[in-house]
Amino acid sequence: MLTQSLLQELQEYLLEHQQIRMFEDSISSKESYESERVLQNISPLEIEDFIKGNRKKSLREVLFSFIDEKGLADSEIYKKALIDRRHFSKIRSNLNYRPKKNTVIALALALELDEDEIEELLSSAGYSLSDSDTSDLIVRYFIEHHIYDIHQINEALEYFSAKPLSGGVSQTD
Repeated sequence: MLTQSLLQELQEYLLEHQQIRMFEDSISSKESYESERVLQNISPLEIEDFIKGNRKKSLREVLFSFIDEKGLADSEIYKKALIDRRHFSKIRSNLNYRPKKNTVIALALALELDEDEIEELLSSAGYSLSDSDTSDLIVRYFIEHHIYDIHQINEALEYFSAKPLSGGVSQTD
């Protein structure tokens, strides 16, 4: 159960981080003009070489290396993440499958990853935690405070009218 003091801290955290994001957005619009100009001078072969040289590990590779590193069983992770066994099996067996962001966050929380590890896992699936999204800020708050209880995080998300991370018996995406 969420305490009143935890909710108050969370509200202050959200306000502070949303103000920082508005300032950063005004700076990024100036940079977009420069990037358009640069793209006109790059060949497709250069881009292909760049992709080959910079491609990172897939979600599946990163996820299962964390599971192995922590010495945990798959069943421990998908149960703690509130993910159906079949859905987890789909993540394991299909190299090109990309689950929804909330599923990846739930897996990261089940693994009790630190901030850098969570960003690595999210990035491997093409996601990140945004400082302009209330749900992401709530998740970031709990991560920063080393609170990995998905039920408690879902309760906070629902309190702020956000979609819970997971929780269905047959959650699929």
